[in-house]
Amino acid sequence: MDHFDYAREDTGNLVLLEHVNLTIPDQRLATAFYVSGLGLTRDPYLMTGVTNMWINVGRSQIHLPHGDAQHLRGHVGLRVGERASLLERLRAVRPLLAQSSFGWTEREDRIEVICPWGNRYDCLDRATVAAADPWSGIDLGIAYVQLDVPSGCAASIAAFYREMLEAHVELRERDGSLQAVVAVGTHQQLIYAETFTASQPYDGHHIQIYVADFSGPYARLAARGLTYGEEAHQYRFADLVDPVSGARCFTLEHEVRSLRHPLYARPLVNRNAEQTNRNYRMGGDPFSGVF
Repeated sequence: MDHFDYAREDTGNLVLLEHVNLTIPDQRLATAFYVSGLGLTRDPYLMTGVTNMWINVGRSQIHLPHGDAQHLRGHVGLRVGERASLLERLRAVRPLLAQSSFGWTEREDRIEVICPWGNRYDCLDRATVAAADPWSGIDLGIAYVQLDVPSGCAASIAAFYREMLEAHVELRERDGSLQAVVAVGTHQQLIYAETFTASQPYDGHHIQIYVADFSGPYARLAARGLTYGEEAHQYRFADLVDPVSGARCFTLEHEVRSLRHPLYARPLVNRNAEQTNRNYRMGGDPFSGVF
């Protein structure tokens, strides 16, 4: 049985990248972009008012509280269905978003879509996703979040995730830069890509992850004075530091939750974005696929 590489089955301590949180100033534009354009689903049960909206993407979400527009220093990789259907939806919402930063660029393997406030979502084509890519098992969901970090930081960030969070991390060269690739569960990744361009100032956006070993990372992070926002089932940290020197490499708030959190594995409603009143088929409303 030694011909099986069982190390490939290891996922590390991070279980699920559950949400990306970005404040927005206008729910109407957000609805046009995320729901009508990308074809995603507003959560019908939680945050249904006018001060916040949760957008379901398979097993994950994008949280959009009301406020000044925040900008992710990087981009999000999504699986949202077929290219032709996505392009049709994007063309349909273009008049509604004409006075914003909205737009898109077609690439060979993806469509790069810009939200009304300048955040980028790479919608990955099903046909060009390689079987070796972890998100090949996702039909609808957040495949990865990629952050642009200063040159020389990737190795330190990789060491931070390994030592502080017990994550499975690889260093790789891609597109002329060194990247720290952090495995999240079986199908998702956090990617920290070195860039020579100056990064934008951090404006408070955050991500939320679930971890299997909750107390161990907390103890290590707290010993360095990095934790805050402690409450039942969750805590937060923002500074990613070199484990040896203690130098700060990057800032990104992480909302860390245990698997005992009441929202863990909560079933999310996802609609079939290709179902309309003109092509309606009984039983075709829910999304049917893998996520």
